[in-house]
Amino acid sequence: MSRFGNGPDEDAMFPSKESARTTVGGAGINVRLSDKWAANLSTSMRNASEKNSSNQLQHVIGLTYVFGTGDADGDGVSDKKDVCPDVPGLKEFEGCPDTDGDGIPDNKDACPEEAGTAEMNGCPDTDGDGIADGDDSCPEAAGSAEMGGCPDSDGDTIADKDDECPTVAGEAGNNGCPWPDTDGDGVLDKDDLCPDEAGVAENGGCVAEPTKLIDFIANSESKIYFGSSSINIGDSGKELINNLKALLDEYPDVNIIVQGHASDDGSADFNMKISQKRADGVKAALESAGVDGSRISTEAYGETKPLSDRKSSRRVEFDRGVN
Repeated sequence: MSRFGNGPDEDAMFPSKESARTTVGGAGINVRLSDKWAANLSTSMRNASEKNSSNQLQHVIGLTYVFGTGDADGDGVSDKKDVCPDVPGLKEFEGCPDTDGDGIPDNKDACPEEAGTAEMNGCPDTDGDGIADGDDSCPEAAGSAEMGGCPDSDGDTIADKDDECPTVAGEAGNNGCPWPDTDGDGVLDKDDLCPDEAGVAENGGCVAEPTKLIDFIANSESKIYFGSSSINIGDSGKELINNLKALLDEYPDVNIIVQGHASDDGSADFNMKISQKRADGVKAALESAGVDGSRISTEAYGETKPLSDRKSSRRVEFDRGVN
């Protein structure tokens, strides 16, 4: 009910002859300035039902002060006693929440959204190996901290999940499996240059070194020299071929490479071709002497590996091949 201007002079700012039913509606905001203080602003419309009465638009600006202890998060724990005053929580946890319900408040829970144990700082440990699931590479299989929480059944320091032979101790380089020794010569296949043929460790798992042939190849005099633009093998070259053939007969499992060279007299293309012809010619001579051609390969270097002078650069040298 509202009434204005009652009295002998009814011509007031808001004339009203009698009390009238009045409908009030409006809106406002309340802005917290601190735990105790707030500012508020509102506007309302007063609509009187009395004829010839004035309707009113009312504005209010004010300050609010809250006496006593506040409860900012409304959880029933006063801010003075609330460890988590801005987040609704539980009285038993001094106003802090326990989102995952594991009995450990969120402010002390390393995994606040996953139920865990106090020993794991609130995190789960599904396999019970003492490593929290979040730090456990194998959360459903009990393991050790050294293995990142995974088991190592064969004790080879390779976790079972990465071990292709989890029940047999092996090597990391072979995916957790032991290295094989196919020929049984005591040299593992990974180190054995002849894995299918028993040999000796001193020779990389192959049969004994062909020392005479090695010495022949290393000898600076074991070269065949040619004239300019020539592929003719002279008498000294033929003698060298016969000596090499005898050594290859002595070491029937050894292959060789015939390497042709040239001087820089002609064009690079010509020199490459003639160095190949020189290598092919020496190979043919060895084959004629009785050496199996499958044991001989050739390489041409042209003028790319010269020696001290042009005469010595026109040559054929030898090297061991791949068996």
